[in-house]
Amino acid sequence: MLFDYVSLAGGLVVLIIAGDILVRGSVGVAQRLGIPNLVIGLTIVAFGTSAPELVISLKAALTGSGGIAIGNVVGSNIANVLLVLGMPALIAATPCGEDGATKNAIFMVAISVVFTILCFFSPIGLMGSLILLALLAVFLGDSARAALQHRKERKAAAATAADAQEDDDDELEDVEGVPDAVAVAGVYIVLGLIGLPLGAHFTISGATSVAQDWGVSDAVIALTVIALGTSLPELATTVMAAIRQHGAVAIGNVIGSNVFNLLAIIGITTAIVPVEVPAEILKLDIWVMLACAVLLLVLAAKKICLGRISGFVLTAAYVLYIFTVYCLSAAI
Repeated sequence: MLFDYVSLAGGLVVLIIAGDILVRGSVGVAQRLGIPNLVIGLTIVAFGTSAPELVISLKAALTGSGGIAIGNVVGSNIANVLLVLGMPALIAATPCGEDGATKNAIFMVAISVVFTILCFFSPIGLMGSLILLALLAVFLGDSARAALQHRKERKAAAATAADAQEDDDDELEDVEGVPDAVAVAGVYIVLGLIGLPLGAHFTISGATSVAQDWGVSDAVIALTVIALGTSLPELATTVMAAIRQHGAVAIGNVIGSNVFNLLAIIGITTAIVPVEVPAEILKLDIWVMLACAVLLLVLAAKKICLGRISGFVLTAAYVLYIFTVYCLSAAI
C-alpha cells in the first residue's frame, strides 16, 4: 500500500519536472533554430505527450480490446480541451490566440469530422488507416512549411537589425531560463519526452492500485484514472507552459495532441489490426469530442485568453462529463 502512494506521488513529481524540462527545451530549440513556438508545440511536444495513448491503444487493439483503443483516444481528446486547458488557466492566464492557432484548430475540427464518419463505418481498417495517415502527412508537411517560412522571415529581420535581435535573444534567455545552445535544448527535450511517459506510467499504476484498495470498481477506474492518466503528460506540459508564459506551446500542445491522437495513434493502430467502434461511444462521447474541437476553434478564432473563471468552467465541464459517463454506464 505504501509503495502505491509513493508511486502515485513520485509519478506526479516526475510529470511536473519532465513537463518543465520539455517546455524549456522546446522553447530553446524554437529560439535557436528560428521555429515558431506554436509549431514546436504542434509537433515535437504534442507527439511526445501522446506517447501513453499510443502505447495503450496499440496494446488494447492487439489484445482484442478495440473499444479501449477508440475510447482512450476520444476520451483523451475531450480531456485535452476541457481539463488540459482548464486546469492551467486556474493557475496562470493561458492565451489561445497565437498566430496560426486558428488554422490548425480548423484542421483539427475537420479531421474530427472525418474520424467521426469513419467510426460509423466500423470497424476501422486499412482503408481508414490510409486516410488518417495521409492527413497526418499533410499536417506535418504544413508544419514544416510554416517553420521554414518563419525562419526566412526571422533571417530577413535579423539582417536589418542584427544587434537588436541579439540583445532581445540574450534578454529572453536570462528572463525565461531557456537553454542557450541547440544541443543542450535537445537534451532537455529528450529527457522530457522520456520522463513524461514514465511519470504517467507510475502515476496511473499507483492511482489504480490505491483506487482498488479503496474498493473503487474497475469501471470507475477505467473512466477516470486511465482516461485522465493518459492526458497527464499534456496537462503537466501545458501547466508549465502557462506558468512560464509560453502560450504558444500550451495551445499548440493541445491542438497537436488531438491531431496526433486521431491521425497517428488510430492510423497506426488500425494499420496493424482493424478496430471495432463500440456503439456506446457513438451515442455520446464522439459528439462531446466534436463539441470540444469546435469550442477550441472558437477560443483560437476569438483570441480568448483563459482566466480563472473560464478555467473553472472548463474543468467543471470535464467533471460533469465524467459523471454523466459513469451514470450512463451504471444504468446499463
